[in-house]
Formats: sequence, structure tokens, C-alpha cells
Amino acid sequence: MFDLIHVSKISEQFIASSPLNIVKELRNMVIWDAPIFAAASADDPLFIKLKEPEVIGPHHLTPQEWLPEARTVICYFLPFSPAVRKANYGKGYPALEWVYGRVEGESCNEALRRFICEEIKKAGGKAVAPVLDPRFKRVGGYSSNWSERHAAFVAGLGTFSLTRSLISKKGCAGRYGSVITSLKLEPTPRPYKDIYEYCKKCGVCISRCPVEAISMEKGKENPPCAQFAHEDAGARFAPRYGCGKCQTAVPCENRIP
Repeated sequence: MFDLIHVSKISEQFIASSPLNIVKELRNMVIWDAPIFAAASADDPLFIKLKEPEVIGPHHLTPQEWLPEARTVICYFLPFSPAVRKANYGKGYPALEWVYGRVEGESCNEALRRFICEEIKKAGGKAVAPVLDPRFKRVGGYSSNWSERHAAFVAGLGTFSLTRSLISKKGCAGRYGSVITSLKLEPTPRPYKDIYEYCKKCGVCISRCPVEAISMEKGKENPPCAQFAHEDAGARFAPRYGCGKCQTAVPCENRIP
């Protein structure tokens, strides 16, 4: 039976056994802990709401625009391992472990998306991982035509924070992924109503930001954040990049505060 329990189990096995989840040059560091999953109906009206200008915008595609036969959106959160998270507790530039997690870790995340798509096809369904699809594109520098975090919110995985990260029951230090399928899976109930329900606005992330890109009034401002993560840290750690200071050594790092 192809349901969310099955997807979760085979994905956990995939992550545990994947050589992409090990960084040999960092003493065989494990990047990811076991993923957590949720599912949303492709017909959930929140996917239409994401097209509103004040949410994401009309450029954001619905599940059916990615896959006409779409019935379910499978979403997951990959939590960084303690080795990755704790290495990044210091201030200033990100830890080497973190930028490996950001870049090599995303290669593992891409492999997981492909693996889930293949398993769906074996089960007789159709599948699309939007961020791996040729139609996926960035819009305006800080947006795209598919948001993993917003899809995860719709699916019940978590709510947003002051930093724009999504806080799941395993925190916000990690990466999200999603696959749209023609198979019908039972939707996960959303255990929240407000988009910021899990964020306590404690302000710890504000003091963690190396470039003061976060404030209680405005949340996170994208330009200085991107400049530091991609250009400043990117120059220091090329070909890797990243930051993650606002996701580590904070109350929402690996749990709901």
C-alpha cells in the first residue's frame, strides 16, 4: 500500500543508506537526520491563495499546473544532524560543516526527491518534483514558481518564523522538499491556524544574524541576507555557500519552542 507511512519508511531508509548523506572529508559526518512527512490535497484552496500578490504571486503554479492529474502533494522536512547544527553555534561566518550541509546536503535532498518520484511510478502513479522540473524558475530574485516552504505549510508540517524559515516539530534547521503525485494519499490535518503560530517572536534570531538583516518590525530582509550567504560566505567557502546562523542556537532550532 502506497501511503504516507510507506513513503516515510522507505525515505528514512534511503537517507540512512545514501552515500550522499556522508561527508568523508569531515570525518564521515552525517548531514541529515531522518525526514518527517506530511501530505496535502492538490485541491486544497490554500494553493490558490498562494497566487495572491500579498502571499507569493500569480507566478506561483498550482499542483495541477505542474501535473494535470495531481491529487496529492507530498512534503517533507530533512533536519540537519547535531554535528551540522552544533558546529554552526558560533557567530560570524558559517561553519564548514554547515556549508557542506547546504550544498552537498541539497544534492542528497535532490536524490531523495528523485527516489520518491521513482517509487510513485513503480506504484503506478505519476510524479513531479517541481524544483527539479525544467519549468522551475526564480522570479524577481527572491521568489520562484514553487515554494517548498509554503507547500509544507499547506501540508501541515509547520508555520513560518520571523526569519521566514518554517518551524516544524523538528525545528527549522534543515531543508524542505516536495513531490506532486497523481496518487491519492490521505491529507495530513493542519494542527495550526496562524501562519506564525509556532514562532514566539523571542528575538534570539535577531542577535544571531551576522549582518543585522532581521528585525522584530520587518522580519528578515532578503538583500543583506543573500549578500552575506551567497557572496561573502560564498567567496570564503567557494564553491560552497550559506549561513544558517538564524536557524542554529535558537529555541526553534530542532523543536517547536
